Amino acid sequence: MKTVYMNIPATGRRQQERNAVRTGRTKVGKRMDDLIIDCFAGGGGASVGIEMALGRPVDIAVNHDPEAIRMHKVNHPDTLHLTEDIFKADLKKIVNGRRVALMWASPDCTSHSKAKGGQPRNSGLRILPWAVFKHAREILPDVIVMENVEEIQQWGPLDSKGHPIPERRGEDYKRFIKAMCALGYRFDSRELVAADYGAPTTRKRWYAIFRRDGKDIRWPYPARTRENWEPCGKYIDWTDLGKSIFDRKKPLAEATQRRIANGIRKYILESEPYIVKDERALAFIIQYHGETKEGDSRGQLLSEPIKTIDTSNRYGLVTTFITKYYKSGIGQAIKEPIHTITTSPGHFGLVSAFLIKYYGSGGSCQGVDRPLDTITTKDRFGLVNVVLEIEGEQYILKDIFLRMLKPEELKLMQGFPKDYIINRDIEGKPYPIKEQVARIGNSVVPIMAEALVRENCGYLKVGERLPNLLIDESEPQLKFA
Repeated sequence: MKTVYMNIPATGRRQQERNAVRTGRTKVGKRMDDLIIDCFAGGGGASVGIEMALGRPVDIAVNHDPEAIRMHKVNHPDTLHLTEDIFKADLKKIVNGRRVALMWASPDCTSHSKAKGGQPRNSGLRILPWAVFKHAREILPDVIVMENVEEIQQWGPLDSKGHPIPERRGEDYKRFIKAMCALGYRFDSRELVAADYGAPTTRKRWYAIFRRDGKDIRWPYPARTRENWEPCGKYIDWTDLGKSIFDRKKPLAEATQRRIANGIRKYILESEPYIVKDERALAFIIQYHGETKEGDSRGQLLSEPIKTIDTSNRYGLVTTFITKYYKSGIGQAIKEPIHTITTSPGHFGLVSAFLIKYYGSGGSCQGVDRPLDTITTKDRFGLVNVVLEIEGEQYILKDIFLRMLKPEELKLMQGFPKDYIINRDIEGKPYPIKEQVARIGNSVVPIMAEALVRENCGYLKVGERLPNLLIDESEPQLKFA
C-alpha cells in the first residue's frame, strides 16, 4: 500500500487565530493571549511534542535554517514561521504586549557536547543561550523550558585556541542562570533519559524549567525502567533486510567488515540475540563511529532503545539468516574445537562470525577470546560456522545482510508520531534524505517535550492532537483516513 501523509492548513477559527498571531487581534477585535513560541524550532520535535500535550500547535516558530523550516512548516502549517537569526528575531514586536504562556528553547548543542572531543569550540554557538535571556527579558514568558546536552553545565570561557579552560568550567552557565533568575524566574534542572518516559531512544539531555507565574515547577514521573524500556527493533521495517554482505560488486570497507564481525561476536554469540519476527534471522545494529578500543563493536541489541541519534545516519542494520542445525557434520558448538569450512568466491556457502585466515596451504584459527578479523569472500579467507542454541533448537548462520537504517525508522525511534512528514515540504517538493536525518538528529525527543509540557502547562490544553491526513494511493480510488 502506497500511503502519503498530508497536513491541511486550517480554515475558519484556527486561520483567524493564526492571523491574530500576526496582528495581535482576532476578527472581532479581541486580544489573543497565551501564545506558545518554539525558539530554535528545527524540524519540529519540540513543537509536535507540545501539540501532543496540549492539542494545539505552537503559534510562532523561529529557526535560522530554511531547510529546517521546510520540514516544520509542512507539519505545522498554521504556525507563524520566522526564518532568521534568533538574536535578530523581533519577537517583542510580534508578541505586541500579549501574554506568552510558554516558550521552548533548544539552542545548538554541538559546541558544548562531549562528542566534540578535543576539537576547538565555536564561541558563536556557545553563546546561543543568551538569546533565550534576550527574549525572556523582552516578552517575559510565564514558563520557559530549555533542552541541551548535559555538558552545558560545564559552559565556561575558551582559551585563545578555542578550548575550554578547565579551571573555569561552569562560569558562564552560572552567570546565565543567575541572569534568568534576576528576571523573576524560579529555576530547576534535571538530566533525563528519554527511554525512561517511553521513547525508544536512550538520548540523555539536560532539561531546565524557568517559571515566573507563581506555580510550582514539576517533573514528570518516569513511565519505564531499564527492565521494560521500549525496544528499537519494534520500529524496523523487516520487509527490507538490505542485501548480503558477500559477493558485492564493490566490497565493503574493511572497517565495516570488522564492525560486522565484532558485532556478531558481541551481539549474537555473547548475548541473547534479537530474533526477527519470522524466526528466520537474528539482527543487531552497528554504528559507523570509531571504536574506542581494538576489537570492540560500536552498536547495540535491537531489544534495547536506540542510542543517541546524531545528524548523520551512522546506524547500520545487520541481519544474519539462520538455518536449523541437524548435526550433519557442518557446524560446531562454541566450546568444541573449530572445524574449517572453506568456500570459493561467488559460492553461496555458510557464513559465520568465526573465520580462519589461510595463505595457500594453511591458516590460523580465530576464537572468541580475541577480536574477529574482517569478513570477506576473497579466496585467502575461509569460513567457519558455529552452532547457536535458541529456545532449545540448534541453528547455524547462513548469510549476513546489511543496510543503513531509514529516516522513517530513525524518526520513530526518536519518538515522533508515525504520521509526521519528513520526506517533502508543504509544496510537495522532495526533502533530501540527508536533510531528513539531520533534522531528526538535531530534534528534541517529542515524547520528552510532551511529558514536560503536560506536567507544567496542562492548563493550556484545548484537546487532542489531530494526526496528519493519511491518503492511500494503492487503488484507483483514493482512500482517506
